Amino acid sequence: MSRLLPPAFFNSPTTEVAENLLGKYLVRRFPDGRIEGLMITEVEVYDCFKDRASHASRGKTTRNTPMFGESGYWYIYFTYGIHWMLNIVTREKDYPAAVLIRGVQGISGPARITKHFLINKELNNQKSNRKSGLWIEDRGVVIPKKKIKKTGRIGVSYAGPYWSKRCWRFILR
Repeated sequence: MSRLLPPAFFNSPTTEVAENLLGKYLVRRFPDGRIEGLMITEVEVYDCFKDRASHASRGKTTRNTPMFGESGYWYIYFTYGIHWMLNIVTREKDYPAAVLIRGVQGISGPARITKHFLINKELNNQKSNRKSGLWIEDRGVVIPKKKIKKTGRIGVSYAGPYWSKRCWRFILR
């Protein structure tokens, strides 16, 4: 039995949402009508104005506007001129926070996920639901806390040791 995660699931502390996303399924309805869901196995937190690794640390911009919106919406951005990154917005409106989807069953790396699921800017600032064609489901998988590894985030050394070494990356062991 599966159920769509409601917006209220995402309107919680970002680290809590991140941990609870492990074992949930990222589901995509492709343009040809085919539907595929893969279990989320790795996520990373970006939370608050002060988080120097977050796009919100420099204030609200055209690019990061979705981070300041309602929880349960997609924040998708282009990086290095070649990759799309998939994030789900968390917490209350006007508080910039999101969880980067870094890994799903059989696919490691956020750029590989977006390529596999054909995710691009067209889904940016869209609600995570069946209508948008991209959503997250709970299929009843329960992940014990001892199966979750917490580490520092990847590729954010520019944010300084305090922010880059925070254990805000969650991996299903």
